[in-house]
Amino acid sequence: MPHEVKDTLRALVRISYDGRVTKTFRGPQAAERFANETRVLRHLAERACPFVPRLLESDPEALRIVTTNCGRRVEHLDDERVREIFAELRAYGVRHDDAEARNITYDPRAGQFCVIDFEFATLLSPDAPSDAVPPDLLPVNTHEHPLG
Repeated sequence: MPHEVKDTLRALVRISYDGRVTKTFRGPQAAERFANETRVLRHLAERACPFVPRLLESDPEALRIVTTNCGRRVEHLDDERVREIFAELRAYGVRHDDAEARNITYDPRAGQFCVIDFEFATLLSPDAPSDAVPPDLLPVNTHEHPLG
């Protein structure tokens, strides 16, 4: 039997017995939020981002996605660490746009934090290769190669 994790006006999130997370979008702009989260998760998967859930299924008619489980939500996390975790997404061409601790989980099996809930995220450079360096991390000397 699925375990309900979140039930709000915007989404219903459940974790199934096998650990898969099902998120059903509802409320204002549900179709747009569904499409955006699906697009961002595919983008991050193409770039092999190791600290986000993997999109397993996407049903545009039901406005539902199924993803892997990235652990439990973090109860307490230092503000600086929250900023660091969300900043790591920029290297993968994504700005979260809801960078709050409630969107961070911890997976004790993997020993790492994971970022979830990408419905408001922004793709910074959708065509950038997976090893691209975000513009704000490029060296000031433009003659120097950013990757050494």
